[in-house]
Amino acid sequence: MPFNSPQWIARSLIASLNIKKQIYYAHRIPQDIPVIVISNHRSFLDAALLISSVPYELRIACHHYMGQTPGLKEFVNLLGCFPLAAPGQKQKHFFATAENLLASRQWVGLFPEGTKPMVEKTNPREIGKFQRGFAHLAYKMPVDNLVILPVAIASLSETISPTFPIRWLTNFDASEPLFHRDGMHPMVMYHRVNLLFGRPYSINRDKKQQYQGKQAKQLVNSLTNYCQTQIAELLKEGC
Repeated sequence: MPFNSPQWIARSLIASLNIKKQIYYAHRIPQDIPVIVISNHRSFLDAALLISSVPYELRIACHHYMGQTPGLKEFVNLLGCFPLAAPGQKQKHFFATAENLLASRQWVGLFPEGTKPMVEKTNPREIGKFQRGFAHLAYKMPVDNLVILPVAIASLSETISPTFPIRWLTNFDASEPLFHRDGMHPMVMYHRVNLLFGRPYSINRDKKQQYQGKQAKQLVNSLTNYCQTQIAELLKEGC
């Protein structure tokens, strides 16, 4: 592993914070095939946990404001994450970036719950509603035999601390409705955490050809529900 690579930095961060991490069902991790990793998301440590736990270079998409906010910008750059473009160009930017990464044999990671579980206190066993955009993008991706890998991050012991006013983030992304509220941004610090890999979901050429008309909506709903159900079940097991 190269010195100062995102994976090296992620593992060093987890070790320096003395986070006890246990991995389950690693045999489900695909080999030698393009992969999009889908996970739940409550902590700024989630990206580092995922990056440190897979054998391939994993590039995780993060909210636009993270690429604009001092401190956060440097943190996500070190981990090799890529902030999404401003609203209006977000999907186009993600699609182009993800296509290039997958073509170069790098993996792509996404948090379909969006921003809400990051700015609101949530129960480790709970999972928010998944946005379906990731499923549309997966079917549109010009990559044959793409695999979607659901992963549950299950916290066993953690500390939640207030950090800064949530409204402060409107300085970096005023378009996000969740930032226009009172209260402090909670920071979830894991002490003991389990990572559980779900069963991969394959999207082959035949399935891509079915992605049209009413059938496209059914395929997207099926993939979204599959990932959310897999992660919800793994969370119950892991917590």
